[in-house]
Amino acid sequence: MQTFNLENDIQIFYVTAKSYPDGILAAHQQLHAMVPFSYERKYFGLSRPEKNGGIVYRAATEATVEGEAEKYNCETLTIKKGQYLSLVISNYRQDLPSIGIAFQKLLSQPNIDPQGYCIEWYISETDVNCLVRLKD
Repeated sequence: MQTFNLENDIQIFYVTAKSYPDGILAAHQQLHAMVPFSYERKYFGLSRPEKNGGIVYRAATEATVEGEAEKYNCETLTIKKGQYLSLVISNYRQDLPSIGIAFQKLLSQPNIDPQGYCIEWYISETDVNCLVRLKD
């Protein structure tokens, strides 16, 4: 586990999964149908408890062009800059449960931002950086 400093806010737009965890893959497929994978762009998965305690999952990408979210009829939010706890998982597709295990470890640490998200930052086609924001 490492500390990761996100130096700037990241503006994103997203597709909300219809259910968690079953709807995660479909949400990513819907997002990538609109915005095909590119190394020029950042991709994320964001989740946290909302709506009576149920987990809401969002498949997201960085907004790189003005008006992009509106073009795809997507909602937006900001990944806030600051200090994050981080665990990188290599070859995550070979062990998808390792993402949940990583977040269990991260969320057990003190000083987690209670309003933050569990963020999956897909840093390559095989590796994901699991992040949780620390309190300011």
